[in-house]
Amino acid sequence: MAVIVQKYGGSSVADAEKIKNVARRIAAVKDKGDQVVVVVSAMGDTTDGLIDLAYRMNEHPDPRELDALVSTGEVVSSTLLAMALEAMGYEAISLTGAQAGIRTDSTHRRARILKVESRRIESELKAGNIVIVAGFQGISEDMDVTTLGRGASDTSAVALAASLGAEICQIYTDVEGVYTADPRLIPDAQPLAEIGYEEMLELASHGARVMHARAVELGEVYNIPILVASSFTGKPGTLIHGGVSMEVRNKVRSIAHDLDVAKITIVGVPDRPGIAAAIFGPLAEANISVDTIVQNASVDNITDLTFTVAKSQLADAMKVVEPICNSINARDCVTDSKLGKVSIVGTGMQNTPGYAARMFRVLSEKEINIQLITTSEIRITCIIDEAKVKDAVRALHHAFEEE
Repeated sequence: MAVIVQKYGGSSVADAEKIKNVARRIAAVKDKGDQVVVVVSAMGDTTDGLIDLAYRMNEHPDPRELDALVSTGEVVSSTLLAMALEAMGYEAISLTGAQAGIRTDSTHRRARILKVESRRIESELKAGNIVIVAGFQGISEDMDVTTLGRGASDTSAVALAASLGAEICQIYTDVEGVYTADPRLIPDAQPLAEIGYEEMLELASHGARVMHARAVELGEVYNIPILVASSFTGKPGTLIHGGVSMEVRNKVRSIAHDLDVAKITIVGVPDRPGIAAAIFGPLAEANISVDTIVQNASVDNITDLTFTVAKSQLADAMKVVEPICNSINARDCVTDSKLGKVSIVGTGMQNTPGYAARMFRVLSEKEINIQLITTSEIRITCIIDEAKVKDAVRALHHAFEEE
């Protein structure tokens, strides 16, 4: 008897009929004799609505109270799904993240899972119940409700799958898998039957919204196969795993894009040991994630330092950076929030020359200026004007799909 962990996104449980449809899907798995644990997101746009309400009450809501509020969306979904299963004659129980044993650090809005104490879930499975867990949330050592960040119900599901020794973690959403590009931008984008953890992590980290990056990390660490598929169709979806065949390593696998990019440039930075630590240490302490970092060549021991953050974190980042600029006698600190990034991802680039040149040529032919470039062994990312991102994705997809 295998343990199967499933996760259903907000679009899959957006209303009563869709919740009943999900219940039927879960029941079909249970009927095969497997034990089922299901993680659910909040219904539709519930989380956005709750956040909007919070900011109507207080322009600067306390992070603890905001977590307590937005976590209720997933609780509503989980209880309704349990009720739907019970109406069909199946034994089911809903659990909050805390009841499911998801223990986190105390960082509100972006908490990290420290461990999963799965005794309660195991007990309920042994009793024959289908277990429905509210995703996106856990509980800190101080017994405060925490949330894991937007889209992190995926992470909840993979963490539970790892803790329970599940055979697979199935992520059901409103798309039919991982594509060669965002199908909303590229109608002829093709679904991938399989993809490796490394490639998927690069895609998720650079704009592909189909999977949460931390969920992919957990899948790789604990070797949990992850299926991404649609809850609305019977299409097979995309399997994310470690044993991708050699054949698929010979080309760019997918084009990712992200519009949530802002740039900060500190002008006239003294070029001496300790400056970078003085800037990026406080940003890390403020839980601000820094992506691309570029430092110009030093002239007369003075340089410019540029880095990118999410647009949503730009204001908080500037609160940290501006006092530091004054303390190190930097000449100026400027920002640009009208940026995006486009990336090509594929293990085939690792030992094959020419991909960067081809990417840059394609963008040049479309008169798209590249502001920053960052790379890994299997990814090349260009920071460009946000208004040019769609054109860049289309041009790159056309160029590399010729392979």
